[in-house]
Amino acid sequence: MFPIALSELVQLFRNRLVLVTSLIMPAAVSAVFVYQHEGFAALGSLGYIAAVVMFTVGAFGLYTTTVTTLASRRQNLFLKRLRSTAVGDTAILAGLLLPITVISLVQVAVIMTVFAVVTGEPDNVLLLAAAVLSMVIMMLGLGLATAGVTNSPEHAQVTTLPVSLGTIAVVSWVGISGTEELTLLKRLLPGGSATELVLNAWNGGASLADSLILLAPTLSWVVVALALASRIFRWEPRR
Repeated sequence: MFPIALSELVQLFRNRLVLVTSLIMPAAVSAVFVYQHEGFAALGSLGYIAAVVMFTVGAFGLYTTTVTTLASRRQNLFLKRLRSTAVGDTAILAGLLLPITVISLVQVAVIMTVFAVVTGEPDNVLLLAAAVLSMVIMMLGLGLATAGVTNSPEHAQVTTLPVSLGTIAVVSWVGISGTEELTLLKRLLPGGSATELVLNAWNGGASLADSLILLAPTLSWVVVALALASRIFRWEPRR
């Protein structure tokens, strides 16, 4: 797994398009939100900004790069060659996705730290960490599922739009309007419960038990995504 991950890390930094989408763009967007935090906080709260930053990295960095990577490795038959070795399927996927996963986690950690220095520490750091990890797992699962219907890296620019833009829209909706109305719908949409969890973690005001329940919808999306991926993910290009 680790030799695959090292090779993938090298390829990641050689691909300028992926480098821009997975590193530069999320960092630039996050910097704008942190710099203009007073204006954005007036729309929602500091927790809203934290949620947007988290999902910007998750949707446009981790998720998009996951789909692009798997589609590219399938197209050049790298996945097929790896499957002919002694490495298992899980180790192959883990090796391919480990670099961008670690990069995304580091990005979120750095951005959140800078945000906390600028605006003040979150109310519950551990709860915030749980929200970040649940988001990462969900976006990886959705990435695996989307890769199953993506034929090429170019095609990924189209297939990733519904989830990436959809989750950001949900984050903004929940972050600005809260969950007092249409509570169940907002929590069940991908990104909704994770956003509310970030709001609770950063702003405070909610009990730990009520907050931990919010992990369930996000993890349910992981189960759904992995079930879809197991049915539609392909290791070879369609003939």
